[in-house]
Amino acid sequence: MAETHTTTSETARPAVTPLDVRILRALRRIIQAVDIHSRKLAAVHNITTPQLVTLLWIVESGSSTASDIARQIHVSNSTVVGILDRLESKGLVRRERSTYDRRLVHICATEAGIALARSAPSPLQDVFANAFHELPEREQNTIALSLERIVDLMEARDIEAAPLLATGDVPELEETLG
Repeated sequence: MAETHTTTSETARPAVTPLDVRILRALRRIIQAVDIHSRKLAAVHNITTPQLVTLLWIVESGSSTASDIARQIHVSNSTVVGILDRLESKGLVRRERSTYDRRLVHICATEAGIALARSAPSPLQDVFANAFHELPEREQNTIALSLERIVDLMEARDIEAAPLLATGDVPELEETLG
């Protein structure tokens, strides 16, 4: 009897379903909404979403190193250095060399940075942020867990990404994040 061989790629690839298209459309709409909000944030508040997320983390932590910030906001060290350069040139953060270990440089928010962090809108799209925060905490957690599960299903857990959605080539994206 002749054996038939199928490759794993033939058996592993499911057929496209209407649900696949629905999910892709939803993700695309999310990306577009985040992109529009990011442009509005930059135009109105003169700060990009990655800069705001970085500033918010610095204000929350009180003081942090560049590598700690990169880990917390899920971007590369080189990307966070560019973001910090821009925040520093705007007078929103300052770098302070550690007196304990001169190799360490701590990043602290200035008074202007703290004021901006307190007055800036959510880095999330406004309509979403308002509606999301009105949901019961359990539903908020369910949405967060569902999104994290999507990342797992896409096998994207190890991809470094800023806490924002954007389109374009990844190398070009890293250069434009700050």
